[in-house]
Amino acid sequence: MTRFIPALSTGLRRTVLLLALAAASAPALAAAPTDADINRLLAASRAQSMLDGMLPQLQTMQRQQFEDIARQRQLTPQQTEQLQRMQQRTTATLTQALSWQQLRPMYVDLYKKSFSKEDVLAMAEFYESSAGQSLLDKTPLLMQNVMIAIQEKMKPLMADLEKDMQAILNEPEKK
Repeated sequence: MTRFIPALSTGLRRTVLLLALAAASAPALAAAPTDADINRLLAASRAQSMLDGMLPQLQTMQRQQFEDIARQRQLTPQQTEQLQRMQQRTTATLTQALSWQQLRPMYVDLYKKSFSKEDVLAMAEFYESSAGQSLLDKTPLLMQNVMIAIQEKMKPLMADLEKDMQAILNEPEKK
């Protein structure tokens, strides 16, 4: 740098260098969002209602797993009762662990670690807008349509896999 600014004194060159470094590091020093900023974003993005909507699905999956266990084994009435108690405890634990009261502090912490104040405020403004609300309203339908499209895309692959499985099963054993 001293080659490019020969007329500047050493002190002035240091000042210019420090100013340049400060300007370059400004993004790294971006203000962190406050809890209030993040709470605004979480409210605008309906984070709690999305979490609350996921919980019944997780509980259904968990219940089905217990039902599968019971179907795969011949359980005595006592074992069936124990399995049911275990399922109830597991459901209660899952419900408590995934409650908004438990997860909100984690969300706040992760948003603080991941986004600047500017990012959080911009996202909150978007989700508060009619376009953001429309996105939130239509996302479940989008995800449903994505799943249907993926299933359709998988049909030919599954048919090929089925043919390969049949070929293997119909192959005479090698001795």
